[in-house]
Amino acid sequence: MPATSRWQYLVDEAHHNVGDFLNKALGGLETNNASLAEVLEHIDFTRKVGQSKIPDIKLRQLISHFSQYRLRNEDFEFPDLLGAAYEYLIAEFADSAGKKGGEFYTPRAVVRMMVRLVKPEAGMSVYDPCVGSGGMLILSKEYVDEHGGDSHRLELYGQEENGTVWSIAKMNMLLHGIATADLRNDDTLGEPAHVASGELMRFDRVLSNPPFSIKWGTADTDNQGRPVWNPKHPERFRYGQVPLGAKKADLMFLQHMLAVAREGGVVATVMPHGVLFRGGDERAIRAGLIEADLLEAVIGLPANLFYGTGIPACVLVLRQRNGNASGKPGKRRGKVLFINADREYFEGRAQNYLLPEHVEKIVSSFDAFEDVPTFASVVDIETLRANDYNLNIRRYADNAPPPEPQDVRAHLAGGIPKVEVEAKAALFAAHGLDPYDILQPRDPGESPAKASSKSRHPGESRDPVTSFKATEYLDFREGIETRTALKPAIESNAGVTAREQAVHEAFEHWWQHHSPRIAALAGGDHFFHLRADLLKSFSGALDPLAMLDRFQVRGIVAGFWDQSKFDLLTLKARSAKGVIDAWRASILSALEDDKNKANPLDHKLVRALLPAFIDELAELDAKKAELDSRIKAAAPDKNDDDEDADADDAEAVDEAQLKAWKKELGATKKQQRALKAAFAERLNAAVAALDEAGAMHLLLAILHDDMRAILARYIGAQRQQLIAAFENWWDKYRVTLIEIERERDHAASELRGFLKALGYG
Repeated sequence: MPATSRWQYLVDEAHHNVGDFLNKALGGLETNNASLAEVLEHIDFTRKVGQSKIPDIKLRQLISHFSQYRLRNEDFEFPDLLGAAYEYLIAEFADSAGKKGGEFYTPRAVVRMMVRLVKPEAGMSVYDPCVGSGGMLILSKEYVDEHGGDSHRLELYGQEENGTVWSIAKMNMLLHGIATADLRNDDTLGEPAHVASGELMRFDRVLSNPPFSIKWGTADTDNQGRPVWNPKHPERFRYGQVPLGAKKADLMFLQHMLAVAREGGVVATVMPHGVLFRGGDERAIRAGLIEADLLEAVIGLPANLFYGTGIPACVLVLRQRNGNASGKPGKRRGKVLFINADREYFEGRAQNYLLPEHVEKIVSSFDAFEDVPTFASVVDIETLRANDYNLNIRRYADNAPPPEPQDVRAHLAGGIPKVEVEAKAALFAAHGLDPYDILQPRDPGESPAKASSKSRHPGESRDPVTSFKATEYLDFREGIETRTALKPAIESNAGVTAREQAVHEAFEHWWQHHSPRIAALAGGDHFFHLRADLLKSFSGALDPLAMLDRFQVRGIVAGFWDQSKFDLLTLKARSAKGVIDAWRASILSALEDDKNKANPLDHKLVRALLPAFIDELAELDAKKAELDSRIKAAAPDKNDDDEDADADDAEAVDEAQLKAWKKELGATKKQQRALKAAFAERLNAAVAALDEAGAMHLLLAILHDDMRAILARYIGAQRQQLIAAFENWWDKYRVTLIEIERERDHAASELRGFLKALGYG
């Protein structure tokens, strides 16, 4: 660490030409530390931003700001805080960078899924030929830790063509405490950099998200205008090449990955769908891969999942051969698993997301390697050969929903076909709903009015199978006269509420027995075992109730873990008191940030620790809104052209009353300001009053409520499916063609009467 690179030197000396001081400081760090070689040279504090350089005063403010904090691991909430912060910043940058964001950042849910597909272990080597910001390698390390392995024995390698992105990846590794990752800066296809004794290095696991459909080769041409490009180690492309200059380098990246995979090694890569079915040279490459029994799985992903592109993509999983034999496990040899997960997503405002339950479903299906109706299909090579090596996913695993059934008789005469209700039997059973609490049978051809007289009390025992055989059509029960009546009828149904209560009770029982495992994190060393324990025990508690499927159940725990991970890391490093104090600090910091869009007073710690404060503030907010409304209603709008009309419409309020309201409004605003001003003092006092036991009790209560909220969201989503089913039947069959014709005839009769009265009859 040269003197000119030390922080105190910058604080004392860098007052003029501050950018030069900062550049020299970075240069000194690079020169004297091999791990930073060429990493910082892309940063230039003297370059122009817009039309001018960053002024000295701004750079001094930067130095002064960071001088307030000591950035050492022992000062952080948990040791990997800098790495987590850097990952957060990379994600935010990718989100704001639009199309360019996809060049260096893959959504973490996708990366986590891919890592779980290849399952790296301690002692293995993991390689990413298009490493971007390094997420595939970092999450591979996390995966080994989470499964009880020693991630220090995991060798990480990567290559990235873009120098700036490569430096981001290097910094990402260093800030995550990974000093041994071997990352190279060069063109992977033209200049593969990981070579030993003239031979390509081999790796146990290869993970990547290469750029979609870039040109194969360069723009260089010979004197006759023909493309010229001679990539090193052409033996990588043993299954063929696409034409030089064609924007189809996808399968060339894939062949490179296979070429550097060790015998039996596993490759998982993101690809555009075009590689699955395009003809010509790409078809020949596909045929070679399939006939060599290298392709293990084709997984279709949802559209709008990746930054910079809305097109759907897929993940290909391949396994390198063991000498002359297939490298696949026995039952997978000669077969390919197709998984159609393009409907497995949560729809965000600008982008779709994979939730933990979606990842769980994909990975579990891959591990089982079995047919799952409308989701997964195992296909033998003979079938792929017969289909001319076309890997279009929907051809083998078609998840298109069946067409909405339409019963002509029901449209004509009313009633809900019993076969449509039977088709939803699994949904009803899962949520504890007897459909005869909402519906009742009627004889074929019977009118809805007559059928409604054959009522049955909701909750009355009935064998659904026997009941459905009694009639072909059903009607809504007496008392359900409008569409809006369906929702409360279902939500208050005795069977539904009993089943939901049973699930909540199972959760409470599970939490009571397993929350001590979370509390034991404080000062413990079983962090990476806890997630697996929670997953297994929670599944054991909720699976028997059969309300949610096993993917949803595991998704609840996985979602809770992802949401609470950093709090749990802080608990391990700093105890419960440390978690509460960290929350307090973040709340107070957010209060000082005028640009913060979130309301710090909505933080879960404030709701848990200062409920009276929240209630008092809510009362003042409601009072202020009411007074505002009264004053606006009483005072005419002076900007309106018709002031007299406004005065007539305004409430008849005398000046004294209006003045009193305004005075009361001013006092209310003053109370609000005083209450908010005292907030920091109240929060600090409440936190200071907690001992370690009290902090642990509060923390577990908050975590309990967080997980219960996730469970409630899953239950609510399924309940909504129940409601939607009945609302759909109402929309389809409640109004019959006969009624429409009757109303039409009545309207036509009225029209004729009006015309006759007007002398047109």
